[in-house]
Amino acid sequence: MKIDIVNNDNELTVKLEGRLDTNTVNDLESKMPSLEGTQKIVFDIESLDYISSAGLRFILKCKKTVNDTKVINANTNVYEVFNVTGFSQMMEVEKGLRRITVDDSELIGEGFYGKIYRLDPETIVKVYKIPDALEMIKSETELAKKAFVMGIPTAIPYDIVKVGDLYGAVFELLNAEPFEKNFDNEEYLDDFCKKSASILKDIHQKEIKEGELPSKKKVTIDQLKELESCFSKETYDKLFKLLESVPDTNTLLHSDFHFKNVMKEKDELLIIDMATLSVGHPIFEFAAMYAAYEAFSCVDKENTDKFFGLPLDITTKLFNKTFRYYYNDKTEEELKDMEYKLSIIAYLKVLLMRSKYANMAYGREKEEVEFCIKYLTDAANKLDTLEF
Repeated sequence: MKIDIVNNDNELTVKLEGRLDTNTVNDLESKMPSLEGTQKIVFDIESLDYISSAGLRFILKCKKTVNDTKVINANTNVYEVFNVTGFSQMMEVEKGLRRITVDDSELIGEGFYGKIYRLDPETIVKVYKIPDALEMIKSETELAKKAFVMGIPTAIPYDIVKVGDLYGAVFELLNAEPFEKNFDNEEYLDDFCKKSASILKDIHQKEIKEGELPSKKKVTIDQLKELESCFSKETYDKLFKLLESVPDTNTLLHSDFHFKNVMKEKDELLIIDMATLSVGHPIFEFAAMYAAYEAFSCVDKENTDKFFGLPLDITTKLFNKTFRYYYNDKTEEELKDMEYKLSIIAYLKVLLMRSKYANMAYGREKEEVEFCIKYLTDAANKLDTLEF
């Protein structure tokens, strides 16, 4: 058996490979350091093929000495041993993730954080680009389940998997397909925007209990705090005041609605990617949409081609038409005023993303940061509220 033990600030990580039985448990015991002062033990048994009662007794002995002891990455057979013997009731035992490959799978979509592949006619997997995305995936799958229960037409997550060195979430899609990028057809584009406005209205009609989902207003204010050094004190204080002026509501928001996060099942829209599900005023919904369709192209006019596979004039139409179908009771003057207000939040998002994830941009992030700072500084001098 191969044993690898790492002691990091009184936290032991014990990686085991092979078989933990009567013949190998003494070897493990002899290699374990003194547990005096140890606050946590993690047995990582991803590569453990077998565990006997002798191995179980050793882990139980460690648990009795260090209460915060857990087992992670148990394969199906080994996990069943922990489950049948009652260990999973006595201590935390995490089942290992199923490993899959997407080498022969169709790539059907790509977003900022991940790529979406079709595994078979009824399932897809979203593979995250960020290596340490496990907690993000767990959060997104829980949010997607909440969305489904609330009646939002969305894909159902049912498994978290390893894809090489990356993590992925598997969703059931019931033969849904990506939306075709046939937006040169004005009638097709118009129909998509009408349906988008309708589904957003359905989402925004749902009132969420306070504290059940993140507040988009609070998240945006916290993001502004991260950007404080970008602005003069006067501009920062004004931007802070503008964000605080947004009315507080418990309206459900998707917060990342664009055509790449929409699939179709027959003639109905199906929304995917629930990582940003939150609550707040619809200004935050349309600010995120404006950022995706327009603001991220503030410097690089080909950005939408790179991200969406669509030219900027088409994505601008997608925003404008959806926004106007949603607020069909407003005058054009009112809509322009509303659009300018929501653009403040959109450019804050661009500034944050380009500042934090410059390595994931397309090479013009310095110019984009400078553009956003100037745009936001100018806007702060012109507006007294973002309320609409």
